[in-house]
Amino acid sequence: MPTATAGFVGLGIMGLPMAKNLLDAGYDVVGHNRSAEPVEELVEYGGEDGGSPAGVAERSDVVFLCLPDSPAVADVVLGEDGEPDPVIDGVSAGMTVVDHSTISPTVAEAVAEQLAEEGVDTLDAPISGGESGAIEGTLSIMVGGDEDVLAEWTDALEVMGETVTHCGPSGAGQTTKACNQIVVAAQMVGVSEALVFAHNAGANLEAVVDAISGGAAGCWTLDNRAPSMIRGDFDPGFFAEYQYKDLRIATDAGETFGSPMPQTELAHELYKSMVQNDMGRDDNSGVMQVLEMLAGEEARIDG
Repeated sequence: MPTATAGFVGLGIMGLPMAKNLLDAGYDVVGHNRSAEPVEELVEYGGEDGGSPAGVAERSDVVFLCLPDSPAVADVVLGEDGEPDPVIDGVSAGMTVVDHSTISPTVAEAVAEQLAEEGVDTLDAPISGGESGAIEGTLSIMVGGDEDVLAEWTDALEVMGETVTHCGPSGAGQTTKACNQIVVAAQMVGVSEALVFAHNAGANLEAVVDAISGGAAGCWTLDNRAPSMIRGDFDPGFFAEYQYKDLRIATDAGETFGSPMPQTELAHELYKSMVQNDMGRDDNSGVMQVLEMLAGEEARIDG
């Protein structure tokens, strides 16, 4: 049985099932979330309520974070926007903070530098795989930071992820996640375009999905989202507003590093349109709805 106590701050659609998987693996888990309901669910499952980010850190050997964006991480960890009890107030030398949030690589590096002044190791470890991957413990985890620190916590990360990949120094995990989201968005938009076109041209949508899934066009989106997309089911596995946020990170980084991103810029604008049309809490595959709005017709099947 694991002897370390794991803290978990951010018990949302991804964080709560990840924390539950740690409990299932035998870790003691102390949690915190800004809304109370997920904490109550964690406690019912066998975890403990840390009371605050600092309270979680005080009782933990390692603190995992799963927060929505860069400002939230800066506030929860460092108290930069009014958090009265940030993580940094509860840390002690020798512990580790592992951040599963998707944030700017430069923010990840800045947070790591401030925690290092307290003797705390950090790993930026963003995740991919959606809610289903979080529940099933099959996430892809992209890690930036010291390899020795990663080795110390690999067992815990493997409880939550099927693949754990060291991508380089601090910030490299976030850079890799930006690459992931560039490709994910391209898939979502490409599949959406194809399905709307197929519908407008009179093809059988189920047959189209089956046919192209087995060839060179085969991809995660066709296998895992297209059957729901053609039925108008956009219940979230990963919020579109989070995809939009991630694409802002990617395009900003592209600007910083002088990397051309014409396709990603287009995807960014389509996801912006989702958010502006109150679709931000739909699944990121719901970008298909923007293409349907442009076409003036929905691409759907019955049943």
